Amino acid sequence: MNYFKKAVVKQAALTAVLFLTAPQFVQAGVFNPETFTLKNGMQVVVISNHRAPIVRHMVWYKVGAADEPRGKSGIAHFFEHLMFKKTKTLKSGEFSKIVARNGGRDNAFTSHDYTGYHQSISVDRLETVMKLEADRMRNLIFEDNQIEPERQVVLEERRSRTDNSPGAKLGEQMNAAMFLNYPYHDPVIGWEHEIRGLTKADLKKFYDKWYRPNNAILVVAGDITAKQLRPLAEKIYGVIPAGKPSKRLRTEEPPHNAAIRVTLRDRRVRQPSIRRRYLAPSLQFGESKHVYPLEVLAQVFGGGTTSTLYRSLVVKQNLAVSAGAFYDGDNMGPSSFGFFASPRPGVSIEDLEAALDKEITLLLENGVTASNVARAKNTMLAEAIYARDSVGGGARVIGSALAAGQTIADVEEWPERIGKVTAEQLNQAAKAVLIEKNSITGLLLPKKRNGS
Repeated sequence: MNYFKKAVVKQAALTAVLFLTAPQFVQAGVFNPETFTLKNGMQVVVISNHRAPIVRHMVWYKVGAADEPRGKSGIAHFFEHLMFKKTKTLKSGEFSKIVARNGGRDNAFTSHDYTGYHQSISVDRLETVMKLEADRMRNLIFEDNQIEPERQVVLEERRSRTDNSPGAKLGEQMNAAMFLNYPYHDPVIGWEHEIRGLTKADLKKFYDKWYRPNNAILVVAGDITAKQLRPLAEKIYGVIPAGKPSKRLRTEEPPHNAAIRVTLRDRRVRQPSIRRRYLAPSLQFGESKHVYPLEVLAQVFGGGTTSTLYRSLVVKQNLAVSAGAFYDGDNMGPSSFGFFASPRPGVSIEDLEAALDKEITLLLENGVTASNVARAKNTMLAEAIYARDSVGGGARVIGSALAAGQTIADVEEWPERIGKVTAEQLNQAAKAVLIEKNSITGLLLPKKRNGS
């Protein structure tokens, strides 16, 4: 779970901790945020960075694609588009025009675990974007002439980003096959037939359930303090009525008992590749004690051109043009530890897979060395230092952490927790996770000339 490469994390029992009358400080951490909670339950986090008179204003909703009703995939992502449409006070598209006229930029994003909306703007225009964001939290208008054109935009996005990309199609199929029961098996953008089937009533019900201040987190980073922000937050967001609390109900992932293989052949594939993933724990699923060791393991074994896997497959054996490993323990649900590689011209995918299997076997048999672990940790800890320089980076890291169910302490204590990881813990984590029955292998190959 590397917060400083990909931000997603956990919000568990912050309500009791943060429902306070004065800002609280997290000492000796990465971003040292100030935090408080409004009377309507909306969490507020301030990350002061006075290097420039700008701020990143973000509102995170604790809802994502994995919270959608079965058969309604894509509805969370749909709102990433609809929230820029008509409200009771704004015309469709006016939101972004106002932000731009004030010299700012805005955008939105959706994941399986959260949805976020953000603006970067001069600090003296912060109140303007706060009012805009607060307006669309509860005043969105649902009309067919607003919904239908945006549905076509979403469908075109799916066609261009997934259906027309063999690599994306393979990733989608691997997710669908890997997660047997957990809702990560549905793509964030949604399945085409279910996007087409979403009704105005579906959208309105989803909006009323999740788009409430007590299900949202306001994060403001930049040239401001909690003392300065609090009166604005109370005036603009604090007056929005709280909604009925919405519990995030997630199905359980059962044990995996058989390895899975997925092969996708497409005429557009110019560079074959292999992907291997193993079902893995996160901080909220399975053996969470392995999370930090797995982060370091991904760096040691496949984190760049100096990693074990790259040096073996690319440099020494000259079998691959690329190779690496990845892991993300930030999920609310199960995660995966993965490997990837692409063969050099003239090398078969079978030979590359055999070489990858051999490297994984050697890892399990011989383990990693303490010196390699030390170097990897130094690299990772440097990322935490550099993360402080970015106004938007801190806001994204903290916001995704809270929206996905973790705490500020999980972020602020990350360097300390990584620093304590040992080589023995890495070896134990590898043996616990890299088990054949928990694996899925994906092959991306060109289509054969005979059409098969």
